[in-house]
Amino acid sequence: MVRYVDPLADIGDALLSVEMPARYSGGEYGRLAKKDAVLRMLVAFPDLYEIGMSNQAFRILYNRLNGIPGISCDRAFAPAADFERLLREKGLPLYGLDTGISAGHTHVLMFTLGYELGITEVLAMLDVSSIPVHSEERKEEDPVVIMGGCCVSNPLPYAAFADAFWIGEAEAGFFELASDLLELKKKGEGRGALLEKIACHPSVWVRGKKKAVRAVDTAFASRPPLPAVFPVAGMRVVQQHGAVEIMRGCPNGCRFCHAGFWYRPMRQKPLDVVIREAETFVEQGGYREISLYSLSSGDYRHIDALAASLDRRFSGRHISFQLPSLRISGFSLSLLEKISRVRKSGLTFAVETPSDEWQDSINKRVPLDDVSAILCEAKKNGWRGAKFYFMVGLPPAGDGEAPLIADFIAGIGRRTGTRCTVSLGIFVPKPHTPYQWADQMDPEEARRRCEYIRARLLPLGHKVNMPDPLTSVIEGILSRGDTGAGTLIEEAFRSGCRFDAWSEHLRRDIWTDILSRHEENVRAWLRPGGPPEDGDPGPEAGRKESAWSCVDPLALPGYLGAECSRSAAGELTSPCMNNCSHPCGICGKDQRIVENIIHNDTFSYEQDPSPKFPPVLSGRSAPDGKDGPGTSRIVFMYGKTGTAVFHSHLDMVEIFSMALIRARVPVVFTAGFNPLQKIEFVSPLPVGIAGLNETAAVDTEYFCRAADFAGSMNAVLPAGIRIGAARNYFIRTGEKKHSLSSLHWGGVYRKKGRACDDEVRISDEKTYRSGAALEGLTNLDLVRTAVFARGVHGEKAPYFDVYGALYGETPVQ
Repeated sequence: MVRYVDPLADIGDALLSVEMPARYSGGEYGRLAKKDAVLRMLVAFPDLYEIGMSNQAFRILYNRLNGIPGISCDRAFAPAADFERLLREKGLPLYGLDTGISAGHTHVLMFTLGYELGITEVLAMLDVSSIPVHSEERKEEDPVVIMGGCCVSNPLPYAAFADAFWIGEAEAGFFELASDLLELKKKGEGRGALLEKIACHPSVWVRGKKKAVRAVDTAFASRPPLPAVFPVAGMRVVQQHGAVEIMRGCPNGCRFCHAGFWYRPMRQKPLDVVIREAETFVEQGGYREISLYSLSSGDYRHIDALAASLDRRFSGRHISFQLPSLRISGFSLSLLEKISRVRKSGLTFAVETPSDEWQDSINKRVPLDDVSAILCEAKKNGWRGAKFYFMVGLPPAGDGEAPLIADFIAGIGRRTGTRCTVSLGIFVPKPHTPYQWADQMDPEEARRRCEYIRARLLPLGHKVNMPDPLTSVIEGILSRGDTGAGTLIEEAFRSGCRFDAWSEHLRRDIWTDILSRHEENVRAWLRPGGPPEDGDPGPEAGRKESAWSCVDPLALPGYLGAECSRSAAGELTSPCMNNCSHPCGICGKDQRIVENIIHNDTFSYEQDPSPKFPPVLSGRSAPDGKDGPGTSRIVFMYGKTGTAVFHSHLDMVEIFSMALIRARVPVVFTAGFNPLQKIEFVSPLPVGIAGLNETAAVDTEYFCRAADFAGSMNAVLPAGIRIGAARNYFIRTGEKKHSLSSLHWGGVYRKKGRACDDEVRISDEKTYRSGAALEGLTNLDLVRTAVFARGVHGEKAPYFDVYGALYGETPVQ
């Protein structure tokens, strides 16, 4: 029998003992997984909810798989230490947030590994779900465990833990493979048949298979809009914005960049597809910030036309856009002005290395003069601050690296008067790049260089963010290690290591001990001795094949070695283009560079234009019987029950803010640098306490029927949150605007399940437990049945009555 977990019934009050219980309660708007599907899948992200819900690979898998009839793909995230302990104490497995299904009772369990240091969490998620950590120990009743993501471009360090590895992009065959697995389940086939089918795919690597070929999505630039909008997070996450991928791959060939080589060739989405996906994130997701992301957004052809179209379409709706990963060569302040009218933050420059000679060697030019000119112009236009990224230990950099980085930033400060934030990283060589055989810098030398830079720049008023050399060592081992690296991973996991990517959770003593006991292997993985003279490594080059030779990245033999030689000579390689003079071998019969093409440079996307506020809610500037200018305000009651009780007040603000956009409510925004919606909540509930008639208000740009407002909002609110009664009020200009909080009297509480005559009426919210009827109860035992305002004489009165007395309820016709 399939096991399901209900957080309220199976965990209950204990969930209040963990930090941020909304991570584990589910109920978000836009859930797609369903129970009783033929093929049960679950995509697991080996980090916290607020990290994983921002991951686009995770969201693509979830949205696309749930779009296949007969397949249910639930989702789960790594449990924080307190919740992992709680699950173990209660004998509960990790479960999907949509349906509650146990991870161990799925047919296929997928892990997307975007950062090598998440691997100990993969093991923890398997173990807490009673799934054997070693693939060879799994039985027929266990799920098939698949790992994917850019980190498995070298799968050997993780080979003992996964049954199979998907190599490359999921859109290039994985969903078709899932459909094949569905057909097998319809025939009653078990785990063995599923695994056999998976292993046969050319882009799947399993132990014993000689080579897997990287999957490339050849339809990326021709596919109709398929934004991965759902589900919408129920709490604020690290990157609280919709993400539209405008381009995959990068034409620039930065020799240190794993993603740049792994995602070749460059493919650009058509401009109209980008705009429609952005619209979907706004209208169906409720996002006010949209990131137009890629590895190098400035290389998107006609990026100015895209920015102009987005500006015309969304600027009046308080929607802002971000363009991360802009190279200096594609940098345009006018471009940034167009996409950043709503809010302006700082500018970011990934310089990597300071000298012109070294920049040529890594194939990335970021001249000091160009950066200074951009910053001088930016300050005149209201841009604030600048952030810089540098890497220490890149192969061309010598002993003078640290002084030159410090001189670069000091020069920026002198020329522009800018106080900079400098984030330092330590270069980790990656497989399938020109530096795949480079030695990784000794951690103590890296620490010395970073400390020198900080000591030079702090007195000048610059901020310096320091890297962790130990983290870089672990990353280096997992990037280029072989199956022996899996031994270190398991030792760390068994010793209690979790969330190694988080400095506050990294168990330095444990990892230092493990590294010292495997010193010889660690040295070999981090310092392999340099590239062979004839290009790519192999037995003919006098060395054994690399650990990652089981993966075919589609590049020509010798290409990466040739690029390494060009680096040593300080030679630039021109950007990728069709029919280029330096073919890497990836473009060919099936793959090619695809650029966005529009028919003239004055393109403007005006088809099917959206009005400033789509007329879902009919409106007038003032209601009938109310003359003159003023404020239209809707006061409404709502319930907060079920798993919604685990949302904090800040969660509720975010939930309602995004729902207002989805419902197309013409809400009023504040003025200033960061406009916010004018919505107010009365006396926020503590986490865990249910509310039956909570009170809130929203100001609208024009009159909207309260009943229409409630209906539109209820269609787009998450589970457990529903609006009940709502009333219209009109506050004329010049009348005092009474906030709900200024009128607040108190609330009425009772124990869940008790009759109304057991209610305790409390005017001071901080003492709601003082009544004898509520002593000894937890928040999860309590429900607030109503909140009240103060009447004219200070008496308790319903908010509708008090507001009606102050302003008169607006008549609705």
